[in-house]
Amino acid sequence: MSAPVPYSTQNSYDPTSHLLLTPEDREAAARVARLRELGLGDAPIAEFDEFARNLAQVTGAPFSMVNFIDENRQYFAGLYAGGRPGVQLAPDEVPEVGRTMTRDQGYCPHVVVRKKALVLEDVCDYPRFAGNSVVDEIGIRSYMGAPLIDWKTGMALGTICVVDTDTHPWGREGLATIKSLAQQLVDRLHTMETRGGI
Repeated sequence: MSAPVPYSTQNSYDPTSHLLLTPEDREAAARVARLRELGLGDAPIAEFDEFARNLAQVTGAPFSMVNFIDENRQYFAGLYAGGRPGVQLAPDEVPEVGRTMTRDQGYCPHVVVRKKALVLEDVCDYPRFAGNSVVDEIGIRSYMGAPLIDWKTGMALGTICVVDTDTHPWGREGLATIKSLAQQLVDRLHTMETRGGI
């Protein structure tokens, strides 16, 4: 009989297959300090909401976020949940999306730990990701995210990401787009810090 898998606030496991669903984040404490220094992760920022809206339009996604991650949660400082661009959804057709999620929800914690973009055109094709609670609770079926790499520390501060409730063929063009937009936002953050405030 195998020993039980220990619970940790940094990790969550699928008890049926013992897959590590949320990766261990060894930079969490340092990231929190840096986010506090920058004044990020505790309040929505109108400019980031606008960035998220543009990100959704460019990628054709119904939902997009500018997401900062601390030790226990994710905070969407930028959020667009307006539905598919050009399509007006009825209120009951739009999943409820708040500004916060726990670290074990969604895929951005993987992007932050790996410091690499992640593209899931159909999350159900990947057992490691298909078991995430956002699939059943929110109906997420596809995801694409890129890290926001801090110019000073080299840490990933968070991500920009898009999600869809349908499968979505993001392709190489989508990957190139989200990586480019992530760099644009990092450049903007750097400029804002240099000028004395985010």
